[in-house]
Amino acid sequence: MANKQFDVVVIGGGPGGYVAAIRAAQLGLSTACIESESYADPKGEVRLGGTCLNVGCIPSKALLQSSELFQQASHSFVMHGISTSGVKMDVATMMKRKDNIVGQLTGGIKALFKKNKVTLLPGHGKFAGRDDERWLVDVNGATVEATHVIVATGSKARHLPGIPVDNKLICDNVGALAFDSTPKRLGVIGAGVIGLELGSVWKRLGSEVTILEALPDFLGSADQAVAKEAWKVFTQKQGLDIQLGVKIIKVETGKKGVSVEYELGDEVRTLQCDRLIVSVGRVPHTDGLGAENVGLALNPRGYIGVDANCRTNLPNVWAVGDVVPGPMLAHKSMEEGVMVAECIAGQKGHVNLDTVPWVIYTHPEIAWVGKSEQQLKNEGVEYRVGQIPFAANGRALGQGDTTGFVKMIACARTDRILGVHVIGNNASELIAEAVVAMEFNASSEDIARICHAHPTLSEAMHEASLAVDKRALHF
Repeated sequence: MANKQFDVVVIGGGPGGYVAAIRAAQLGLSTACIESESYADPKGEVRLGGTCLNVGCIPSKALLQSSELFQQASHSFVMHGISTSGVKMDVATMMKRKDNIVGQLTGGIKALFKKNKVTLLPGHGKFAGRDDERWLVDVNGATVEATHVIVATGSKARHLPGIPVDNKLICDNVGALAFDSTPKRLGVIGAGVIGLELGSVWKRLGSEVTILEALPDFLGSADQAVAKEAWKVFTQKQGLDIQLGVKIIKVETGKKGVSVEYELGDEVRTLQCDRLIVSVGRVPHTDGLGAENVGLALNPRGYIGVDANCRTNLPNVWAVGDVVPGPMLAHKSMEEGVMVAECIAGQKGHVNLDTVPWVIYTHPEIAWVGKSEQQLKNEGVEYRVGQIPFAANGRALGQGDTTGFVKMIACARTDRILGVHVIGNNASELIAEAVVAMEFNASSEDIARICHAHPTLSEAMHEASLAVDKRALHF
């Protein structure tokens, strides 16, 4: 029986993979997408969407929203004259809502595959060799042929040596999104995006949260002004216990939960907690890909080497998303997936890593695009800064949340926007304007000349652009 043949076979159904498959099919290419993970689907069926949709971005945002509403009902409604008493959180209902959202979206991708005539191949995909001009890909013992292969196998949680993750007492992102109750004491190793977001969820719901971070600086990749503001809010106002410069000695489990022994300076301390989240980054997932079967090149850190258009060292083999160097962000993966599909179809694809936005969905939210002030100082670039607090914004005052600011950095010589940094309510939405501006090489004056609706939070972006030239109107 002849092997199934496709123009494009995508290995991996996460954000980069499923988007690449849909775009390739839209361009008239016969396309298949291979996915093996069911993510504990009740029916045991393969689920599309990858880590992001199933056990990452989407479920965590659902929990963040639920916990934020609980926080507002418990503490913030009173300022609006709304009296509440006896507010309770039903964790099981919160989790069910989260699961329903995930199920709706994963089912939606399957519907999109059907609409765009993408063939879903359930199973584990790996390279099996090459036959003339076509690649052979094994899917659970069966072989399919492809002119082009796009590797989109994503990433997996990085685990620390000697710390066994069982996703019951010691959890990575998977277990941390499936608690059946609010732990009285929660420990978190890692003060990055995942640690801060999930730590925030359970802190709002009543946990005593301690976050242990190995690095000496808080949010080292963010602008220092943003990191300083975030530190003040998270530790002083919200009560997160964040300890920096920590070295983990050992982690043990017992009848009393989890015991974490660690060094902080010259002192050895012990953290007792009911549950522990290990969130120390992610690593590319190339296990079982069969890279060695065809000579697919990996760099020393396990990433697949690619050029600016995501071509690998092999002809007609491409790689996108977390499995290639660059920020591990779902939206970056999607953009790469579109670019590769368009390149295969003979079009000119495009991804500008310099204008990929970063977001941390804590409260307040943190978002940025482009260079930080410290990066520009290190590079010797002359720049000007405009910074406007939300305390000067009428909409923020009306919402009762004036935490944070918008900071715009522009080139001192050309006025071209070099970076925008936001900490505050809806920062994840506000940053989009900055991304558009930077993608088209706009100046701070360009933003200053755009009429922003009043009263809106986006007026803070407008005021920050005016402040670059020291002519803010409302601050």
